[in-house]
Amino acid sequence: MRPEDSGQPPTVEDLIREIDSLRKQNEKLVAENERLRKELEEALRRLKRQAAPFSRGRRKKKPKRPGRKRGAEYGKQANRPIPDQVDQEISVPLPKRCECGGKAIYDETMPQYQEDIVRKTVVRRFDVEVGHCSCCGRRIQGRHELQTSDALGAAGVQIGPEALSLATHLRKEMGLSDQRAARVLELGWGLEMSRSGICRAVLRVAHKAAPTYEQLRIIVRRADVAWMDETGWRVAATLEWLWGVVTQNVTVYDILPGRGFKEASSILGANWEGWLHHDGWKVYYQFLKAFHQSCLNHLLTRCQDLIEKVSPSAARFPFEVATLLRKGLNLRDRYRLQEISEHGLAVATGRIESAMEELLSRSYRTEANRRLAKHLCHEQPWLFTFLKCPDLVHATNNVAERAMRPAVIARKTWGGNRTETGAEAQKILMSVLATCRQQSKDSFQRLVELLRSPLPTIIDIVPAGASP
Repeated sequence: MRPEDSGQPPTVEDLIREIDSLRKQNEKLVAENERLRKELEEALRRLKRQAAPFSRGRRKKKPKRPGRKRGAEYGKQANRPIPDQVDQEISVPLPKRCECGGKAIYDETMPQYQEDIVRKTVVRRFDVEVGHCSCCGRRIQGRHELQTSDALGAAGVQIGPEALSLATHLRKEMGLSDQRAARVLELGWGLEMSRSGICRAVLRVAHKAAPTYEQLRIIVRRADVAWMDETGWRVAATLEWLWGVVTQNVTVYDILPGRGFKEASSILGANWEGWLHHDGWKVYYQFLKAFHQSCLNHLLTRCQDLIEKVSPSAARFPFEVATLLRKGLNLRDRYRLQEISEHGLAVATGRIESAMEELLSRSYRTEANRRLAKHLCHEQPWLFTFLKCPDLVHATNNVAERAMRPAVIARKTWGGNRTETGAEAQKILMSVLATCRQQSKDSFQRLVELLRSPLPTIIDIVPAGASP
């Protein structure tokens, strides 16, 4: 009880102690204010900074030397394989004399290969025969296997399927804008296209690929394991959300107006049953029939940020949480190396879960620690799912994070889509190209064949049993 509370006047010693306490509190508040001021200045600088959007902010104290290592640390030596096909053979004769003036004597012939591209645009003219039916009088015209359209007259000059396939990859896989994609075609092959021409051509490719996209959405709903994530996206300067779902064989993107369960369930289905990896966003837990795995990488990052911001005494809680999470990751690695048995894995998992439960049962004075504890209490049943199903479930949501990164880079490059039609083409082509790459199939040639097909076609990235 303070002296003034008991009705007695404070002594000189009491006043001195109170002054010391207030001085320490003031010093702590001044230091906290200075730290927050620096963080605010750095955040404002990052908003204006145009380069290095993924910079970590600080260099390592002892970074590794760049480039190849010397001696035994060099690593696996590799070189380009000898080409299977040679299109041009060029003889390189031996010079008659050496630089010193001596006569050159032939010993042997050694091959050297050069792989290059040819800067050339091929122009085809199709002489299309047009006629009519002698029975019904219906108009009939021929079609060659290299044609991509039956249009004649004003629409008789078209861009070929290989150029359209390349433009699609530049736009929807590599994130280039329409203007830059047109510039690549001009520099590489002398093919001149306008920005609007590129845009309309990509929309036509998306229209052809739409049936394949719809089948991919069906396959995603049948998957047993999925990774899911979302990021902001602009459509006609309005904030929307780009969702991504990755399964073992298929990747599907969708651009939706919200970030809630309604949008998430429109992709997977509200009653989806399976193993769902995510970043802990509360919406994902509304898949009540699914088994969940919260991303440990997000939690470790949150703990590390908290350790750097709070006082040393308050940092003990996030440090202990991060230690338990790393123990879980280490336990997973030991099991993969067959250093422990399944029974040993189960016993060690139980101990880690008990230690986490004991940590969360305590009360914490720091507001940041209370928020972290509240979040972990919600996540607790799904923190170590990957240890109970180590051959099926991952510890992090890195698969979905990597799938979203090209979209994030594209958004930083050209902002998003200007129309709903463009957003529709964006999600279709991103899904088809990402799935082709995931299945190690040639997306370029498949788009060429799709464009040349006179009838709606489903690309063979959809399992045969799932396509109509």
